[in-house]
Amino acid sequence: MGAIIDKAQAAIDKVNELGDLKDKIFTEFNPERILIAAAQAEERVASDPKLPLAGMLVSIKDLYDEAGIATTAASKLLKGREVATADCDAVRLVKEAGAIPFGRTTLSEFAYSGVGLNPHYGTPGNIFDPDGIPGGSTSGGGLTVALGLVDFALGTDTGGSIRIPSAINGLYGFKPSRLSVSGVGIHPLAKSFDTPGPLAGNVGTAISVFEVMSGQSVQAAVGDGHVLRIGVPVNAFVDGLDARVKTDFAMVCDQLRSSGHELVEVDLGFVADNAILNKMLVSFEAHKIYSGDFDKLETCGDPRVLSRMKFADTLSNDDIIAAYAKRTDVVSRFGAAMADVDIMISPTLPMMAPKIAEVEADFDNLNAMMLRNTSYLNLVDACAISIPVHVVGQAVPAALMIAAPHGHDRAVLNAARLIDPLFG
Repeated sequence: MGAIIDKAQAAIDKVNELGDLKDKIFTEFNPERILIAAAQAEERVASDPKLPLAGMLVSIKDLYDEAGIATTAASKLLKGREVATADCDAVRLVKEAGAIPFGRTTLSEFAYSGVGLNPHYGTPGNIFDPDGIPGGSTSGGGLTVALGLVDFALGTDTGGSIRIPSAINGLYGFKPSRLSVSGVGIHPLAKSFDTPGPLAGNVGTAISVFEVMSGQSVQAAVGDGHVLRIGVPVNAFVDGLDARVKTDFAMVCDQLRSSGHELVEVDLGFVADNAILNKMLVSFEAHKIYSGDFDKLETCGDPRVLSRMKFADTLSNDDIIAAYAKRTDVVSRFGAAMADVDIMISPTLPMMAPKIAEVEADFDNLNAMMLRNTSYLNLVDACAISIPVHVVGQAVPAALMIAAPHGHDRAVLNAARLIDPLFG
């Protein structure tokens, strides 16, 4: 066997040692299929050793179509679907770049929560706390990377679903600009918010995967690019932080100033003032997809997810029209507010990860809190990466979010390249 097949087999062996955790992480795991894909990748890499993702293992969130497999969104409702006839664009691109699909991962049902609970498969803990939430909705994907099973995971981000599990599990999670990566063949939740992207164990891999998915090149910043003008938000993102997050973010800001970067305040209170638009529009778009199945979901669905979809029943057509118009205005205002800075930073999460039991007892409040900062950026149609920040004396890293308006992916990723070594 070749090195790629050996790598795949070793990872399969690790999965088989997970016990009950395996079924909380994967909706589908077929070693035979993985080894066939590894053999195909072996041939592809042999003919072109410089493929950007050569020999990398990738877990696939169960929203991405893969030929011959039914996409279920980790729900009982969709479990009987016909299998996909072709790979979605994102899966095809990473395979062509030399990566090997390694199982399909669990998520919050239909990708509709930020905490990662799933009553059908069970909820895994996180890499630091088996009783803590994994983060959602890309819960299984985050664990596959954090456990060292794969090099990267393909996730989606509607309100934070790549960045939240990355933040909780000490990973790098990039939400690209929504229109920079194809969503063709990915099961939707809310198409005007959904964004596919990678979760990875290092910033270089996250960038390489984005380059493959988007067709863009992200060259390393040189010269003057090494000094950043960084926006630090006020009146949003930094209010109501728990004590640990507040202290960690102050440390990050101090370190950035000490490293020569310029930090300036940016008033983003208008984003927080319009946060309800996320709830309205995502619920409305999800409602359009699933309303015909509400009767079935009453018996086979996650009641927390169904409740969030049914929020749209409280909205009138005029409410929705006004919400879309207001969102357009908020996106424009964000672009104007960011015009004089290269990027902005904030804590990815306003609090450290709560316990699974705590979230089950107080879902609405804690789910909203975990989604708060990340979903602000979905509202303004931004691109953003969460990176881990190692803190002296703390076993669990902090998480820093770096963001910019839509289309500024290179600026965000090059800033991550510059900032990450300060906290690695």
